[in-house]
Amino acid sequence: MSATLIHPSIARAVAGGALRFGRESALGESSVQWVLKRNCSITPLQMLWFFGSLCVVSLAIGGFFWMQGATLVLPFAWIELLAVAAALFVYTRHATDSEHIQLQPGRLIVEHACGRRVERVEFVPSWVRVEPESGDRSLVELSGQGLRICVGRFVRPELRRQLAEELRWALRRWQSRVPL
Repeated sequence: MSATLIHPSIARAVAGGALRFGRESALGESSVQWVLKRNCSITPLQMLWFFGSLCVVSLAIGGFFWMQGATLVLPFAWIELLAVAAALFVYTRHATDSEHIQLQPGRLIVEHACGRRVERVEFVPSWVRVEPESGDRSLVELSGQGLRICVGRFVRPELRRQLAEELRWALRRWQSRVPL
């Protein structure tokens, strides 16, 4: 068995009830929700507009040179646009990747969305263990009842420990039946 030392600033934040990653809600029943997302600078819709404008400019330039007699410019413009489209498709497919963790009375729901694949695990909160997967800066593993899922992919490695402490704090608070 190992002891985990908590940084004093983390302990104060968690003890004070200030959640850095999570959000408390009181819609009839109290619950806590964590939404961890990829930090994307551009949305898929904005990316589509960007690609459309890139196509217009590139094909206009290719068409101009084709009219001047340089017939190989236009086919290379199409090849370039297909390569850019493939790269942007890969980007937009994973731009909305996220992890949703929701602690409600009687259950802890964890969803991890990666592309079109969604992994969902539901735990009884009193049986959940929260621990690092392999080291202090690794992903946070939630396990219990023969199930396990890792979270924290979209949190900086140095902040994953604080995420784990926040999850532990919320689970302990639920077990003691203190309203969130």
